[in-house]
Amino acid sequence: MRLKNKVAVITGGDSGIGLACAHLFLAEGANVAIISNNPNALSTAKNQLRGNVIAIQADVTVPKAMSAAFAEIGRQFGHVDVLFSGAGIAANTPLDGASAETVERLLSINIAGSFYTVQAALPHLRPGSSVILVGSIMSTQGYAGLGIYAASKAGISGMSRSLASELTPRGIRVNTLVAGATQTAMWNSLAQTEDQAQEVKLGVARTIPIGRLNTADEVAQAALFLASDQSSTIHAAELVIDGGTTGAPHGAPVYLR
Repeated sequence: MRLKNKVAVITGGDSGIGLACAHLFLAEGANVAIISNNPNALSTAKNQLRGNVIAIQADVTVPKAMSAAFAEIGRQFGHVDVLFSGAGIAANTPLDGASAETVERLLSINIAGSFYTVQAALPHLRPGSSVILVGSIMSTQGYAGLGIYAASKAGISGMSRSLASELTPRGIRVNTLVAGATQTAMWNSLAQTEDQAQEVKLGVARTIPIGRLNTADEVAQAALFLASDQSSTIHAAELVIDGGTTGAPHGAPVYLR
């Protein structure tokens, strides 16, 4: 078991990649805390998970709420060994239609929320701990209409490097998991209907050299590697899981005849 007797905290652990990480980390021997601001999804996720897991309702954009959440984790588990900052949202932000509310919400959750999460966790992180932030290939792909989401994920990459420098003296590793298109419910926020979301995913799959999207479980396996001691010398790095989209784009089906 790669995380035996370790404590892992996952924001956004009630769905998608975060929930997949919770399942996998538990199976690998960790005690797990999941954090979300959605009480219904949090309850459902808690019921699905088996093992030593606690579920805490907190909003990553509220520093006091996050400090309280980690204080509770400290009381129950004593410390934190793995921090997976997975809370995030996506939304279309075209120049001719994006509202200030949408722009501010994206930046607040994706950027500030990640910062506040690490900030609140810091008193509980032990030397040797692993912090994993979640980026996206959207930060470099130049998709029209996704400017603010792309900016937020580019910000994650920059912030991760700075945090890595800051936390090096404490013996804490910081890395970024850069995910390509992945099968999660987030696609529904980029389309009007489920059929439209499916159509978008099929179109995107044609731009991926392996011809399909990641599964959440596959991304969780990469997160497990960064969380475990197997990656003990990996620090301030980006692990890209995108089926070759950024490394070999012209191998994608859309370019092949």
